[in-house]
Amino acid sequence: MKPIITLAGLVLAVASAFAQAEPIVIKFSHVVAEDTPKGKGALLFKRLAEERLPGQVSVEVYPNSSLYGDADELEALREDKVQLLAPSLAKFEQYTKQVQVFDLPFLFDDLDAVNRFQKRAKGRQLLRSMETHNITGLAYWHNGMKQLSATRPLHRPADAAGLSFRIQPSAVLQAQFDAVGANSQKLPFAQVYSALKAGTVQGAENPWSNIYSKNMHQVQPYITETNHGVLDYMLVTNTRFWMSMPHKVRFELEAIIDEVTYMVNQEAEQLNQADRERIRQAGTSQIIALSDEERQAWREKMRPVWQQFEPVIGADIIKAAEHVNRRSR
Repeated sequence: MKPIITLAGLVLAVASAFAQAEPIVIKFSHVVAEDTPKGKGALLFKRLAEERLPGQVSVEVYPNSSLYGDADELEALREDKVQLLAPSLAKFEQYTKQVQVFDLPFLFDDLDAVNRFQKRAKGRQLLRSMETHNITGLAYWHNGMKQLSATRPLHRPADAAGLSFRIQPSAVLQAQFDAVGANSQKLPFAQVYSALKAGTVQGAENPWSNIYSKNMHQVQPYITETNHGVLDYMLVTNTRFWMSMPHKVRFELEAIIDEVTYMVNQEAEQLNQADRERIRQAGTSQIIALSDEERQAWREKMRPVWQQFEPVIGADIIKAAEHVNRRSR
């Protein structure tokens, strides 16, 4: 005799199944402090995801390279050992050369220009440019425009000659410093402060929030306000993991990411300006403001890097990036 399944029994069975279901665990690893724009964005994503998808999603945040560092985080993502990262854009060149457009020196006039490019078609297509490598871009997160710090004042390109600058693993950034007669050394972000303190390298390029949060201003007597490039992040996930989630969960997470991205990018510039003021007040570094003529000299010296990388980035992408600048050149 077949067992009789009552409505109450069916409801109880379904409820029991839901109660036993494990939440989707999302490990979010990053390499910076929690009080930076990226760090705050990761914590906000965790809070909103767990509030709006209670019992369905659990987010674990690992700051300060506590889970994976610069050198191994992307491979960990591809292997689904971690599900969310926000590496700086320079880290993706082994998967797509087109993203190198963001490393080209003095290409964007300001952060507003960067925003315009990232929202337009060419910028959006770069988010999907690594899916053959199991990496999907979800959003761009700002950290800020980069400044040059060093052991001596940098007013003109020739002032950088002979110095060694820490860089991320980027052929564009290496070429950038080659163009002004400087050396470069690839180092993980976690090692930058100790390398500057020991004199292994004499300079670096970072937004104000990175300089302040890692106390680089205490070991760099000069910071030149160049705004020569952008240090942005791409929030990325494991493609197969992301697409395997239930549609409703993924849809809600993508809506949360849009909200978090807006808040992170609004706060990033405010934080950078606040940290710039904190550095000024600390008095350990002299902040050097470039004149228009000095800034143009830097730009002209580094512009050949654009032509050098045009074949791999694409003339159409560089042209689209130039087009978003409001000032004519």
